[in-house]
Formats: sequence, structure tokens, C-alpha cells
Amino acid sequence: MTEPTLDELAAEEAELQFSAFTEDDAWTLGSALVATARAAGAPVAIDITRHGHQLFHAALPGSSPDNDRWIERKARVVDRFGHSSLYMRTLCARDGSTLEQKFLLDEREFAAHGGAFPVIVRGVGVVGTVTVSGLPQEEDHRLVVSALRAFLAR
Repeated sequence: MTEPTLDELAAEEAELQFSAFTEDDAWTLGSALVATARAAGAPVAIDITRHGHQLFHAALPGSSPDNDRWIERKARVVDRFGHSSLYMRTLCARDGSTLEQKFLLDEREFAAHGGAFPVIVRGVGVVGTVTVSGLPQEEDHRLVVSALRAFLAR
């Protein structure tokens, strides 16, 4: 599978927006992510936050504390730039750079690796993150995007 382009990643962010985002939404979305990951035997950790408040967290069999650190680092990228962590990785790669080189951000604190996606509320903007860690970065990203797409289609 080819890597998504910046335009494709921006289109996902434009498409996958909420009218509101509640604690119940986080629970429903997180539970759906857990069910999908369990069915695939994916060794992931899943995290959903709103305004820095952790609303959902799950660690599936095979995940480790390292996944929690990756979640923190990927989510910081979304919080800082308002774009998915894969979008920022792709942007930096396009420019022949890294997040650390381009924006002087410490890679121990920020990870431009796929798997963190902004929770965007229409008319408000980015209010949080949905993050998955444990699979190759593009698979982490696709897992989040497919769950958001299914949630928003209900």
C-alpha cells in the first residue's frame, strides 16, 4: 500500500469531524477501537483525550508501557500542530527533514509517527486526540481513521 499524500491526510481531517465530543462519545469510540483491535489480535494501546483530560485508555495483550510513551509523544504532535501525527511526518519527509530539525522539537517529547489523530469539533477546532500505538505507524493511523469513519457514520 502506498503512503498517503498530504492532500489525502488533510482530506481525512476535513471529513472526520464531530458536531460535539462527549465522555460517552470517547467511551463508545474507544470501545469500538478495542473490539476491532481484539478481533485482529493487534497488540495495541488506545488513548482518547479531550483538552488534556484522558477520557479513555486501554492496553491490549501484547502492548507494553512503551506504547503509552509513544501515545504521549504522538499526541503532543497533534496538540502542537492540529494535524495528525502522520500528516506531520509526511510534511517533514516531503521537505527532507524531521520534526526535530524542522521545528526544533525534542524527539524524546514529540513523535511524528502515525497513530494520533485530532478530535475536531466543527466550529470549534481541535479539542483532543485519538491515538493508537503498537502496530506499524500507517496501520496505527488506519485503525484510528476507520474507527472514526464508522463512528461518525452512525
